Amino acid sequence: MSEFSHISIRGARVHNLKNISLDIPRNRLVVVTGLSGSGKSSLAFDTIYAEGQRRFMETLSAYARQYIGNIERPDVDSIDGLSPVISIDQKSTSRSPRSTVGTITEIHDFVRLLYAKAGRRYDPSTGQKLEKQSEESIVRAILSLPEGTKVQILSPLVTGRKGHYRELFERLLKKGFLRIRADGEFLEMQQGMQLERYKSHNIELVVDRLVIGADITPRLRKAVALAVGMSEHKSSVICAPFESEEQEQFFSTKYAYADGSVPIDTLAPNNFSFNSPYGACPTCNGLGEIRSLSTDLMIPDRSRSLNQGAIEPFGKPGKRNLWQVIRAIAKAYSFDLDTPVSDIPKEALNVLLKGSGSKTFDVVYSYSGKEHIYPQEFPGALAYVRELQKNSGTTRINEWAEGFMLHQPCPECGGARLRKESLNVRLDGMNIHEVESMPLPDALDFFSSLPQHLTDRERLIAAPVLHEITKRLRFLLDVGLAYLTLSRSSQTLSGGEAQRIRLASQLGSQLSGVLYVLDEPSIGLHQRDNSKLITSLQNLRDIGNTVLVVEHDKDTMLAADEIIDLGPGAGEHGGELIAQGPAHALPKTSLTAKYLHGELDVVARREKTTDREGSSKAITITGCRGNNLKNVRADFPLGSLICVSGVSGSGKSTLVNDTLYPALARHFYRSKLLTLPYDSISGLKNIDKVVNVDQSPIGRTPRSNPATYTGVFTFIRDFFTQLPEARIRGYKPGRFSFNVKGGRCEACQGAGTKKIEMNFLPDVYVECDVCKGKRYNRETLQVRYRGRSIADVLDMTVEEAAGFFEDFPRIQRILSTMQSVGLGYITLGQQSPLLSGGEAQRIKLSAELSKVQTGNTLYILDEPTTGLHFQDIQHLLDVLRRLVDKGNTVIVIEHNLDIIKNADWIIDLGPEGGRNGGTIVATGTPEDVASGSSHTGRFLALELNR
Repeated sequence: MSEFSHISIRGARVHNLKNISLDIPRNRLVVVTGLSGSGKSSLAFDTIYAEGQRRFMETLSAYARQYIGNIERPDVDSIDGLSPVISIDQKSTSRSPRSTVGTITEIHDFVRLLYAKAGRRYDPSTGQKLEKQSEESIVRAILSLPEGTKVQILSPLVTGRKGHYRELFERLLKKGFLRIRADGEFLEMQQGMQLERYKSHNIELVVDRLVIGADITPRLRKAVALAVGMSEHKSSVICAPFESEEQEQFFSTKYAYADGSVPIDTLAPNNFSFNSPYGACPTCNGLGEIRSLSTDLMIPDRSRSLNQGAIEPFGKPGKRNLWQVIRAIAKAYSFDLDTPVSDIPKEALNVLLKGSGSKTFDVVYSYSGKEHIYPQEFPGALAYVRELQKNSGTTRINEWAEGFMLHQPCPECGGARLRKESLNVRLDGMNIHEVESMPLPDALDFFSSLPQHLTDRERLIAAPVLHEITKRLRFLLDVGLAYLTLSRSSQTLSGGEAQRIRLASQLGSQLSGVLYVLDEPSIGLHQRDNSKLITSLQNLRDIGNTVLVVEHDKDTMLAADEIIDLGPGAGEHGGELIAQGPAHALPKTSLTAKYLHGELDVVARREKTTDREGSSKAITITGCRGNNLKNVRADFPLGSLICVSGVSGSGKSTLVNDTLYPALARHFYRSKLLTLPYDSISGLKNIDKVVNVDQSPIGRTPRSNPATYTGVFTFIRDFFTQLPEARIRGYKPGRFSFNVKGGRCEACQGAGTKKIEMNFLPDVYVECDVCKGKRYNRETLQVRYRGRSIADVLDMTVEEAAGFFEDFPRIQRILSTMQSVGLGYITLGQQSPLLSGGEAQRIKLSAELSKVQTGNTLYILDEPTTGLHFQDIQHLLDVLRRLVDKGNTVIVIEHNLDIIKNADWIIDLGPEGGRNGGTIVATGTPEDVASGSSHTGRFLALELNR
């Protein structure tokens, strides 16, 4: 065996790893799996990747290292045979509004270069292609007119500017010129002549008048040179034939528009960059959108009246002058303050929102028992909010005003992010924004067929650039991202999509001898595209790399060369090596092997038999047409577990997260969430609230943790306040809070860590050297229950704390709920930024489950199986089934067949992703969908038959 045929790890003890030793074969596709919390990430990222990163940092110069500080060595005896390591995880993609799929993959940089070097310019007003001509070619073009044609050679002096231009005419007369063309009319200049001062003018000087013939070449050459030299941008000539049918011709020695202006003389790649002042649209600064006040957000519920505060900026009626005018408006338009906004005359509502302009209303004021009438204009809600924001300048008022603002496409560039001049450069009739807005397969076809539309010179320039663009586009298609566009903002990408984009970039770099560590790249990927991802990982392996994937996907495990199964449980019950080897050779003791070989299966345990045909009551939403949805009508039967499925990019998130949920949130909570367009929604009377359990972090700082989020920490603090020692000292609950002064450690202000801001790396948190991460001062830690302080309680796992507080029902209820969703292994004080998306989602779910159930709640979950082993999916399914058995409705957006086959009702979108998706292709029970021809149906049929 060669010395470096394996990566040899000896004595790994990071987090919950129990001193494990193993050999991972190099240049193989290796999957690390196991229950949530069994130590997969601790092995792959916190041990192997962290050690690889540390060794790389040690190769840097002492000067560079001083900015980084010491990177702690992972708790492991030795790691041998380690290659340079690249991590592709879910959290490290830029969330900047300036970042797009094109910029992340660097394809946009090549497209910019292509447009700068081979793009053809067009005039925005005439649509004519712009040419750059020499004076000699201009002379030849004029001489090509029929012999005997009378022409005038004009020089554009003024283009679209105001002024009387008396001095200009006097200067021209002194030089011996006689005629001009002003605003299309030929005039002879005279002493004292001037134009209308406040009108925009176009002035062209008549340099010479000629008859086309063989003998006029020298004279024409002089006239053209003089016209070019005198013109506004030292570039343009107009040849205006008269007494003939010939068209007037415009020539330029630069790329000038027909109006004589020269926008960009030489194109450069930064003219097509929306992150550069040379290319970015000046109105939106290259963001493609602007924030503007929206009247829709000002009236969240049109069934309310003005008396009920329907127009939110105005609040409820009072004695302010504003309300005196509103009452006068109501009187003038014959409605009162109890009239629902939906019944107020359209013109009156327009006045209330946008103002009355110069129109006045008679406002009655009483002084000394007498009534006085004053005519008053009304500025409207929009102007009222703008004025308040402008004059107050306080953070609170700014945040209040921003609550009424929407992101809307920029009126100047229409969302294209670039200047007009850049958008008038085209290749095969398309500008850069139009090309980058195509789905990736169409963009690939465009660039592949482009050479046949180019000249020989352009083709020579474009060939190497096109090779790079098409190669990178193919890699994106290889990882199952055909439905994306290059212009798609990175903010809208899911963790799995972002990770697959970075994977495609690595495929493009063609490195070999590297160890790649990936974190669940299959997230958000439909089974149909799974094979593409697996092929990509195998390609990465075949060019000489080791690919280490933390994954729960069955197909990926079966395709792997080796599986490393950790367990047997989670948290302190995990961290051991259970089995290692290819899928077919895993021993029966491995829980993973039992699910892979079909000995165990994920099944829904129903407490009562629910009607698999769906409830008679339903929420129906019609006319959904946001993003790629094609006027969809969807029925969600209540009291069911509903699965919304479909290939990636088919419109699932658009339907549920961007249309249904905001509509419900606006109805129940007067939320200001923007809803994508739909026609109507019915059946809302059958539910009393909606809960969206997404994967966004429960907090972004180390101060946030599962105990504070679920509310159990409030009860624990109250409990510690009741202890004899605390009562003797007179401690109140605030003493046990690490967010207020009193009991916390003031050195770190209760964070337990101190933030070190890095110059060119993400911020690093180091343990507080005073409290050693305990968050509290010495006096607070002296209050103990059964030998444990409040800091010790925060260090307990949920499972341990449940045993510790078993006699306290309020605390027990929340902790047992957290255990039921498979979170028994996390510590109560675990910092929020260290939680995975799936863990954050399950913490939110447990916080909701621990509340008193009404039985009429609608829960929305987006891919809750992220990061879950087969066994954890079984726990999750049991929890969801319990919710449904109590009468609640659960809508799950999901690709996982274990969840889909156990749903009561499926809504399957498709047939494809992107613009070829957006329709409902199948609805019904799992058996109904499996009998259909949709992509989900095909895979579901295989699963049900298995």
